Amino acid sequence: MAIILNIETSTEVCSVSLAENGKTLYQKESTEGLNHSKLLTVFIEDLCSENNFDIHKIDAVAVSKGPGSYTGLRIGVSVAKGLCYGLGKPLIGIGSIEAMGHYVAENAGEFYQAVDGEELLFCPMIDARRMEVYTALFEKGGTEITEVTAEIIDENSFADHLRTKKILFFGNGADKCREKITHANALFNGPDKTTARFMQNLAEIKYNKKEFEDVAYFEPFYLKDFVATIPKNKVLK
Repeated sequence: MAIILNIETSTEVCSVSLAENGKTLYQKESTEGLNHSKLLTVFIEDLCSENNFDIHKIDAVAVSKGPGSYTGLRIGVSVAKGLCYGLGKPLIGIGSIEAMGHYVAENAGEFYQAVDGEELLFCPMIDARRMEVYTALFEKGGTEITEVTAEIIDENSFADHLRTKKILFFGNGADKCREKITHANALFNGPDKTTARFMQNLAEIKYNKKEFEDVAYFEPFYLKDFVATIPKNKVLK
């Protein structure tokens, strides 16, 4: 049983929540784009002040460790580590794909009404630009059956699983895959964005098991190397 501050910055969503025993107490978030450096610490301060909550009362800080936006992950992890250092609290790392997959798999009825005996798999997707996504497959209840990878989506993606089971695709990378994944067993439903709320149950489980990160050495799980690009209007001619 714990009060945990959850931080999710792996995508365009900047989201923080306070949860007790895995249940939401308070939440603040923005879905308007990558403004995490401006919003994250303000959201944490506002969440505490608006609800008269003393930040020293938290038992741990949980942060989305990726994969996802390189910049977003760096900001989230930096703030989380700073809080843990300053408050003397443990740090919990939660995979962004794992959080989405577990939440939807454990709450499948919110998104799809399966008939008796119907086997359903769950496929969270985080946009990795062009036709690439970060993804994994989960069974009902949240068991991960494929590890998190960066997949380039084409007409044959997930074909082996789709032959025998329906797959629910969701997340901010799913919509662009509709034109490629057209099998009758492909379902596009569920949440289209990440949120700190999806982390809460896993964070509580890890806290109870004392599965903490080393605050000094913890780094985000980028999955792919960061590649800097130069806007065309900045190139010297």
